[in-house]
Amino acid sequence: MLLAAALTALPLLTACGAAPEEDAEAGAGTAATATSLADFGDMDALVEAAEAEGRLNVIALPHDWANYGELIARFQELYDIEVDEEDPSASSAEELEAIRSRRGQDRAPDVVDIGASFAFGAAEEGLFAPYRVRGWDDIPDNQKDADGLWFHDYGGFVSIGCDAATVGTCPRTFEDLRKPEYRNMVALNGNPTMSGSAIAAVQAAAQANGGSLDDVQPGIDFFAELREEGNFIPVEATPATIEKGETPITIDWDYLNAGYADQLDGSGVEWTTVVPTDGVYAQYYVQAINKDAPNPAAARLWMEFLYGEEGQNLWLKGYARPVLLPAMERDGTADAEFLAKLPPVTVEPEFPTPEQLEAARDTVNENWERALS
Repeated sequence: MLLAAALTALPLLTACGAAPEEDAEAGAGTAATATSLADFGDMDALVEAAEAEGRLNVIALPHDWANYGELIARFQELYDIEVDEEDPSASSAEELEAIRSRRGQDRAPDVVDIGASFAFGAAEEGLFAPYRVRGWDDIPDNQKDADGLWFHDYGGFVSIGCDAATVGTCPRTFEDLRKPEYRNMVALNGNPTMSGSAIAAVQAAAQANGGSLDDVQPGIDFFAELREEGNFIPVEATPATIEKGETPITIDWDYLNAGYADQLDGSGVEWTTVVPTDGVYAQYYVQAINKDAPNPAAARLWMEFLYGEEGQNLWLKGYARPVLLPAMERDGTADAEFLAKLPPVTVEPEFPTPEQLEAARDTVNENWERALS
């Protein structure tokens, strides 16, 4: 597991005799300012507060992404809370815009799961609430904001997915993608100016073409050349486009590509996943709570669920590497069956710093559209 290895209580109720409406307002105020489970007193008190709200607003959580379908279903089984799922295909940028544009509205997202390069600026902008989730001490310092404004959740490697039934001999490196037999076959999961997975693909391509974590431009140039050669197509890859034969080669996170094999089993697609040896790039996504979450207790209960043993193993079941995996391997709580199914990686990854991620994002935002037009 190279990726994993690399890496006072406040009262919930007002004084006796308060009206029910006042009780609810006091509870909501406590939840909105809670910075850890201790601020609720214990887990039972948090569950009570969250179930009183009865709702959790999420956005951009496709059911086939890191096993979010099962995570959401299990959360609703455990707690009397309805999960309102909005726009599963939204990008990280669109998640943040939803927070900005719906401030003060009941339909604003309570929580977000976004690409790391989008999280740092959003934290500086004041969009997130500080919260230290369970297992906080086991999350490495470089994988969380010191005040709890954001924290890594799960990660993976950029990979090449391929339908061997359509393609024949599948590519194993970025250099392979240039071959003429892959004309009109290569796609990304979104636009790199909007999508965390797509910008990661550009960063991996940069490392395969003479760039570095400090120089993403060779990755932009690579895709521009691939487009000019006729191999790269501007179609957002999804399981549906794969099954239709529109995107038989996709560059995406390994946990997504690996999951497609399960999802497309029996469809005639022979889906394979490989981490390219000439462009090894790994990164985690980030969880954060909306500072103005309309359901602040449910938002915090969701985080406690995700960072508990069950939540972490459900991410692992979806081929993602949860941030607490090293601690879980130490104490024997990581599911051995799920561990054994992770795509193999034999090269130690180098992780970008927040500064490198932000610089790469700025370069991609400035140069991508012009280079690919």
